Amino acid sequence: MKLYKSILFAGLMLTTVACSDFEEMNVNPNSPLLPNTASLFTGAIRTVGTMNSQVGPAGFNITPALYVQQFGDVTYIEDSRYKTINFSYNGLYAGPLVNLQAIIDQNTNEATRASVATYGSNNNQIAIARILKAYIYQWMTDRWGDIPYSQALKGDQNFSPAFDKQQDIYTDLFKEYKEAAAQFDAGAAVKGDILLSGNAARWKKFAATQRMLAALQLSKVDPTKGRTEFAAAVADGVLASNADNVRYTYLSDANNENPLYTNYVRSNRKDFAVSNTFVDYLKKVSDPRLPYLAAPNQRGEYVGVPYAVFPATGPAQNFSLAATTVAAQNAPANIVTYAEVLFAQAEAAKLGWTTGNAKTLYESAIMASMQQWMGTNFTDAAYKTYIAQPDVAYTEAKGIEQIATQRWIALFNQGTSAWNSWRRTGFPVLKPAASPLNGGTAIPRRLAYPVATEGTLNTANYNAVIASQGADDPYTRIWWDKP
Repeated sequence: MKLYKSILFAGLMLTTVACSDFEEMNVNPNSPLLPNTASLFTGAIRTVGTMNSQVGPAGFNITPALYVQQFGDVTYIEDSRYKTINFSYNGLYAGPLVNLQAIIDQNTNEATRASVATYGSNNNQIAIARILKAYIYQWMTDRWGDIPYSQALKGDQNFSPAFDKQQDIYTDLFKEYKEAAAQFDAGAAVKGDILLSGNAARWKKFAATQRMLAALQLSKVDPTKGRTEFAAAVADGVLASNADNVRYTYLSDANNENPLYTNYVRSNRKDFAVSNTFVDYLKKVSDPRLPYLAAPNQRGEYVGVPYAVFPATGPAQNFSLAATTVAAQNAPANIVTYAEVLFAQAEAAKLGWTTGNAKTLYESAIMASMQQWMGTNFTDAAYKTYIAQPDVAYTEAKGIEQIATQRWIALFNQGTSAWNSWRRTGFPVLKPAASPLNGGTAIPRRLAYPVATEGTLNTANYNAVIASQGADDPYTRIWWDKP
């Protein structure tokens, strides 16, 4: 019996040692314990590029550009007729937002700060992640209205987040942009930043610019706060020239190419062309930007696709697709531009928020847009001729309409930004689709929530947001969208 016990004890000891050794041997030394934050940044920024590239996954696709009639459908006319009501934002939560939160957490946690500092100073990583998070949330709330915010990104701590009111989200976004910009230090630049190359000065301008644009969104719902936030953002330093334009750069590579190129060339679908509403207006005012926004059709003419006409009036070759300026394989996606900044400042001046001259700012915005799109082909003569035309020459009586209409042109291929401006100002005046497929009679004013995840899996909070915000349909106005 004693011998048996000794053998049993020795076996247990051997098993314990063997298990311990096996566990150590079974650890892959090439598998990092923490995600590479540089890769997380790159992935998140690629999504930001897709968000501003019109053709993409449901939730960040071309829909708003169709609503404001910069684009029209060529073959399948349902989108121009508002058939789709519910759009998903799930990919944004599960992708870039959760990854940006991971970057913040790893650079905040004392146990991991030193490990991830190899990808840039902790403060600089946190600052950029906060700015990008705020930008994505701002983009989302402007589309859907109230969304999960303060209780989102909690992982298994909260599978059913409540919806925050858009007003509260905006209040926090102002804070996030300002605090994040102040968080940069003189440490190492952030790796994996394929948007602004870790340049702290440019990120600060981007944050201040987004604050300024968010402030203008309050022009009808809370002009007092809007005016205060607008002035503070401008004082902190916004984009100051076209050299400051923030653009996502695509590559001449199938793995990271412009989505319009994929649609036009690689898949040969050509689902979307520039709408006749947009082309006809630019032709009416002899806009020299037209060849840089739209391509001639097979006959060498600029012809917009008839908006929301069913059945389709002909093949894509009959119409003007987007120009190579925005549809080439490596054509960049504009995220925010100096022209947009000047149009916002022109409107603020017209509203009496600033002491700036609305006419001067309006004309400077048009010049910046023309220089942006036309490049070295821009001439002062073409610019002066253009702004002297009756429909373009600034007048105090029609100031807001003219600013908004020119902003609509400048924001070509930036559908969400153009839709924001149209909803808030009502200009340009657009006719809705003749035969909407969603039971409505007007241009939609928001996107409805994803049914499967909110209506089914987050039912209580979904019902609460409907009771608070209004019906989950395209015609419930979000908080800042007031008549």
